[in-house]
Amino acid sequence: MSAEPGVDAERRVSAERPAPSGNDVLKAAVGEQRRGVAIGALLGAGHQVGEALVPVLIGVVIDRAVAGSDAGALARWLVVLAVVYAGLALSFRFGAWSGERAAVRADHDLRVRLVRRVLEPGGGAEEGRLPGALANITTEDARRVGAVNMALMLGISALTGILVCAVVLLRTSVQLGLVVLLGTPVLLWLGHLLSKPLETRSEAEQERAAHASAVAADLVSGLRVLKGIGGEAAALHRYRTTSGDSLRATLRAARAQAFQSGMVLALTGCLIAAVALVGGRLATQGSISLGQLVSAVGLTLFLLGPLEVLASVNAEMAQGRASAGRIAEVLATPYAVRAGDGALPRPVRGAVRLRGVRHGGLDGVDLDIEPGELLGVVATDPAHAAALLRCLARHTDPDSGDVELDGVPLRDLDPGELRTAVLVADHDADLFEGTVRGNVAGSVGTSGDATGDPAGDPAVVDAAMEAAGVTQDLRALPYGDGTAVSERGRSLSGGQRQRVALARALAADRPVLVVHDPTTAVDAVTEARIAAGIRQTRKGRTTVLVTTSPALLSVTDRVVLLVEGRIADTAPHTDLVRRHETYRAAVLA
Repeated sequence: MSAEPGVDAERRVSAERPAPSGNDVLKAAVGEQRRGVAIGALLGAGHQVGEALVPVLIGVVIDRAVAGSDAGALARWLVVLAVVYAGLALSFRFGAWSGERAAVRADHDLRVRLVRRVLEPGGGAEEGRLPGALANITTEDARRVGAVNMALMLGISALTGILVCAVVLLRTSVQLGLVVLLGTPVLLWLGHLLSKPLETRSEAEQERAAHASAVAADLVSGLRVLKGIGGEAAALHRYRTTSGDSLRATLRAARAQAFQSGMVLALTGCLIAAVALVGGRLATQGSISLGQLVSAVGLTLFLLGPLEVLASVNAEMAQGRASAGRIAEVLATPYAVRAGDGALPRPVRGAVRLRGVRHGGLDGVDLDIEPGELLGVVATDPAHAAALLRCLARHTDPDSGDVELDGVPLRDLDPGELRTAVLVADHDADLFEGTVRGNVAGSVGTSGDATGDPAGDPAVVDAAMEAAGVTQDLRALPYGDGTAVSERGRSLSGGQRQRVALARALAADRPVLVVHDPTTAVDAVTEARIAAGIRQTRKGRTTVLVTTSPALLSVTDRVVLLVEGRIADTAPHTDLVRRHETYRAAVLA
């Protein structure tokens, strides 16, 4: 199945867009959720207005009911106060829900964008980054950027509360209102300056935390190997060092946040003290009534909440900017290969041609692979085999020369569409959590795990398992092809994992299949059966076996010998064994 034209166009357009910056990521995260932020801010503002009205109403009750001993007025104003409390409680509940929903949706959208970029057929995002680091960016950094929506909503609500408080105080006394109106912008500016060190240290904290996660994932995945070579102590020392660096970065960020919060709280206290001082002096002069003094004091205490919110918003914004920069780095990573404008030939005959290919040690390789041919490739240098595989899979384009499929250069094709016709099965292919059959069929259940429901023709899956020697293994497994497979197939032996991975490649039934050393962990008898199975299953379709296994090479139509990155000879396996010392050393040693 070819890639959808709309998807191809979207890939080309996205490739032509300028690389996003941290600010672009923040704007997108907020812009896509602006409706939720606006609703949350509106309801939050209603809550803040209600909070600000409470001390005002208490002052009114004192002046109009308590001072005059009017029970009826007291009851009426208490009802009004109860209604205000109900309104502010409801607005807080639904405002917080709307803001949190916007934050979670932005977090989700960012995770989807990051995962889509990492899985993009053009590749590139994974280069230079360990899986654990990418996982940290996709989870923790995306969460922090999403939280900016909630912070923005809370900030708008807090500013509304401060504005209402200032207006009420202005109506009570111009001096009180001016203290708030002039003091708040100064406080916000100082808070922004104090957040700069936190932003820098938060970025460093996330970098070290991502690196620690990456090292941990790397060590866990290779735990069996480490135990086998007695490398536990060195691995433990490496992780302790990395974890210690992460801890120190986290403590530095925590100290910066504590300093910022403490200084903002101290400045907030100074502003509140100034309001209380001016209000008290006005009350002693008789410029305001007792009820107005109580309202002024209550509003002063109320100010503490919005100002603390603004301090936390500054911290959230600083952390969000740092995380947005890290996300932008992943999204802006150049593609390893670009989608071309050419169309995949239909039907795919499977003719593969290499013309003057130079890449990773390959030195002007010229090779024609006929449709339906079973070709063996022996490279005296494993790096040259790896370079050939990368070019055939179009994980990279040759430095010079071309690789063609049915006369169409691979660089002119979309890499995602190309892989519907050409499958390169790596030697170290991973399995997925699920079942044996689910892994072979390549099906994915609703939970995201490989399930036992085949994605393709059951007969094709059965034939692939038979050819790869998996059917024989099923007798030793407790539930046959329904046996559970743990993460990366660790519940299976090395040979079983290899056979399941090979069966999966065969079951994909691509017109062109390239397999790299699929039988290094199996015994000689099983290897001979697998060789015969591959030839039978792939009859009539182009297959390339990059290997040094005599059993596999013996069933090929011909073998290409790569020496020092060049084709030294091409002939049937038996002929090369007879006439090439280099070939015998590579294959029979």
